[in-house]
This record gives sequence, C-alpha cells and structure tokens, in this order.
Amino acid sequence: MGEEISKEIVVDGVDPRELYGAQDVYLEQIRALHPALRIVARGSSLKVLGARSAAERFERRMQGLIDYYLKYGHISREVVAQAFAASGLAADEAPADRDVIVYGNNGTTVRARTPNQQRLVQLFAGCDLLFAVGPAGSGKTYTAIALAVRALREKTVRRVILTRPAVEAGEKLGFLPGDMKEKLDPYLQPLYDALNDMIPPAKLQKYMEEGTIQIAPLAYMRGRTLDNAFVILDEAQNTTLPQIKMFLTRMGRNAKFIVTGDVTQIDLPRKGDSGLTRAMEILRDVAGIGMVAFDRRDIVRHELVKQIVDAFDRCGEGERPSDRTECKS
Repeated sequence: MGEEISKEIVVDGVDPRELYGAQDVYLEQIRALHPALRIVARGSSLKVLGARSAAERFERRMQGLIDYYLKYGHISREVVAQAFAASGLAADEAPADRDVIVYGNNGTTVRARTPNQQRLVQLFAGCDLLFAVGPAGSGKTYTAIALAVRALREKTVRRVILTRPAVEAGEKLGFLPGDMKEKLDPYLQPLYDALNDMIPPAKLQKYMEEGTIQIAPLAYMRGRTLDNAFVILDEAQNTTLPQIKMFLTRMGRNAKFIVTGDVTQIDLPRKGDSGLTRAMEILRDVAGIGMVAFDRRDIVRHELVKQIVDAFDRCGEGERPSDRTECKS
C-alpha cells in the first residue's frame, strides 16, 4: 500500500450546494466511486485522505468536474460518473444533449423549442447583430438571454448587458414609489426572471455586483462603447428611430447584439414613432445582420396565449367583437 496523504481541494467560484447536489446526492455518488478514500466536505473545500496516487488522481478528476460546472452550470449523475471514469471529463467537452442552449438551475435545460427559436440560435453563429420580432410568449427574449448566458460561461464575452426602454404601459413612472432604480426595476423584471432561471442566485448576485451582468434602461447606454459584450435590447418596439440608432452604434469590438420586440405592443404615445420596423428595413441588406420573424406558432406559454394573440389579430385592438362579424365564432 502506498504512502497516505491528506489533500485539501478548494471549490473555487462554485456554490458547494450546486456542486454537491440536493441533499449531497452528487457528493455521495463521488464517495461511492472512491471507497478507498476518505472524503470530507467542509464548506468551500474538500479534504481527501488516502494513498498518494489515488488522492492525486481524485484531485485531477475533481478539478475537471469543477471546470465543467463553471462552463456549463450543470451537473448530473452522468456527468459525475464521466468525470471520475478512466478517461476523465474534458472541460471543453460538450454536454451529451447537443440540442440544449444552456443548463439552468437544478439541472433544468433551456433549449430552442420551435423552428424560429432554432433559427435564431443558428443565425447567432454567423451574425454579430440579430433582430428577433414577434408576438408575446414566442421565446424571443428568453432564447436571447440563454445565448448570452452560454457565451458568458464559454468566456467568448466578458459581460452581458440587458436593456429595455422605460416606457409605461398605463402607469406613470412618477406615480410609482421609491428611487429611480426602484421605479425602473418593474420594467426590467422579465429580464431578472429569465436570468434567475439560468444562473444560481448567489452567482447571479455576484455577477451583478461586479458588473459582469448589467441590467439598465436604454437611456443609460448613450455615450458607451460596448466591447467584448453580449448586449440585448428588449421591447425595442418602444424605441424611436434615433434611439435604436443610438443603441446599435454602441457596438464595440467582439460584441454580439440581439434586438427583440413585438410591433403589436407599442406603448409609445404615437405608435408611428416606433423605430423598430423602420430600422429593420434600413438594415435588411447589410451583411452580418440576421433577422428572424417569430409568429404565433412559436408561442410557448399557456395554450390560451396563442388563441388570445389570434383573436386580437382578427379583431384589431380597441374594437369589440360585435363591431366586426368576422370576429364572432
């Protein structure tokens, strides 16, 4: 029997609760795979006692598992088994499910579920600027944020910036309580919701504190040059043409921009002021820009949402069903 040693492995940059699994399910699996080693979890570190060769081999494989998690944000029983198999687990090895855009919290998967979502993912590989327009619930913003989280994990960008115009849909900003941030947060909440699905809360908080992920109203983009960034402009139908031009000209080196919007939900005082459709017309023939038109077939919310969108399209906003006979069932 070889020399016995004690090694401490620091679980750096990873929430141990995510790495060890609910009720330590992955930690117990790791212990079962190494009956000759004594493995003790102490907060953000693992203490391993056993033969030198076995402990050092365990340390290498454990680091591979940590690197995998840092890149993909996901661990499963299969991943643990592969990490500690004879071949180990390469940090750049793609997940087994190649249809997944990114792994979310608690092992959930975020994938392109409709043809137009898949088209957005495909165009992303070759386009630095994408427009994704279509009805509510079609997954435009959610898919875009999933691509942004993936790019951040793969370190192809250094930061993610999510922005939308602070345009009221009925209630005035001045009537809401709190300071400016508290007034604006309700408009940005859908972006927070998507991020919370894909990034563990502690890690998301850290990203936001250090500026790796930024969420801000569109007005805060003026004057900035956004290098090495993945930037998403949401609710772009509520921008004027000068505003959307201002946003697009923020693009710096090694930047990816996605613009999302729904031209049927314009909240500007004059709907004709929306610059989204006009900007797409102006840029349609520019190389390196991709455009995806989502439709009601892409709606992935409650099944009634498709029928609601369909009914409004048939009847027109502001009209009563009795005003147009074709609206009646």
